Amino acid sequence: MTKIPRTSRTARVLLPAAVAGVLLSGCAQADGAPAAAPSRSASTAPAVTVTPPPAAGTAEPGARTGAKPAAGTLLVGDFGADTVTFVDPARGATGSVKVGTAPYGLALGEDGRAWVATAEGVAVVDTAARQRLALVPYRTDTGPVTTGEYRGGGMGIALSPDGKRVYVGVNVPGGNGTLEVIDTATLKVVDVVDVGRRPFDVDVSRDGSAVYATNHDSFDVTVVDADSLDARRVEVAPYGTEGGLGSWLKPHYTAVRPSDGKLLLPFEGERLAVVDPATGRVEIEDMTANTHQHGAAVTADGTLYAVGTGPIDPSEDRGPSLTVRSPEGRERVYPLDGPHEDVAVSTDGRTAYVTGGFTRDGYWDGISVVDLDSGEVKRLAAGSRPLGVVVF
Repeated sequence: MTKIPRTSRTARVLLPAAVAGVLLSGCAQADGAPAAAPSRSASTAPAVTVTPPPAAGTAEPGARTGAKPAAGTLLVGDFGADTVTFVDPARGATGSVKVGTAPYGLALGEDGRAWVATAEGVAVVDTAARQRLALVPYRTDTGPVTTGEYRGGGMGIALSPDGKRVYVGVNVPGGNGTLEVIDTATLKVVDVVDVGRRPFDVDVSRDGSAVYATNHDSFDVTVVDADSLDARRVEVAPYGTEGGLGSWLKPHYTAVRPSDGKLLLPFEGERLAVVDPATGRVEIEDMTANTHQHGAAVTADGTLYAVGTGPIDPSEDRGPSLTVRSPEGRERVYPLDGPHEDVAVSTDGRTAYVTGGFTRDGYWDGISVVDLDSGEVKRLAAGSRPLGVVVF
């Protein structure tokens, strides 16, 4: 049986502009002030400091041309510009590369190439030389190139484990999206698969046999066989589908659990949907942050990281946060200042990097650097409305 935790939350839908302005799209406080912080297991709230970087978008003085990025360097996609930005977590931005309009997700290969989903195509970046090598156009017709939350073009993106294929979810405004498959040797789109509406996230199974497109506006995940490209729809709607396109209670990002390959989708800081992609079975577990959630990531030991963007209803919900959930289901919630979108974790598992770009209103140009031991949070100016983030 699917476990449904008890909650008073009912289906919530988009409202007329005058009312939506009060709720601020369920992603930030109406007046822009910090939201009420969620409870934490620690006895005190984290310290918050701000570290000014060198001017974003310019190369750091003395930077070595063609040098491999140092371990721990971050790369963020600048949704508010047409660049990706390299970030030193201790100092801030060290340089940017032009990639294409409104970059969204990005993926990093072992060869040092970064693949960036933009509104125009998938940009291929040599991260050592810090230059764009190519822009692979989509086969899917997405209409005019635009910016903003509902722009057409690439959203989620992932690399196959062998590095031979890139999978990108392509949004088609007003209709269903596609999953485009790029051959990394020829830099060409070789296949296109129909998926659901607005594929926020794309993930690949650990063995590379399956690809998962998480489709925000159709309440589902499309499971694609990597060899045959046969596709199956799995509905993931722990609150139901009432409200349709106007509902807030839809999937955003997915993490693939290393231990068994199941898909983890956080909802509202209340429910974790655990999806078996082989059977389509969905089980629901309790979560504790009580905030609208977007980005998700998982580390090799099975720890889940979920980004809370802020309340849908400030009278009921808590503010922005980062939830860290152990494989056994224990959670620690770190309050954050302002909306955030996505998260990456340092290789030693001690630091989380949470981007402040956010797909809706209330974004900011930086990253929250969270010390997962002490709970200290530093706000680091970096990039222009950064969404996707990876760690070298």
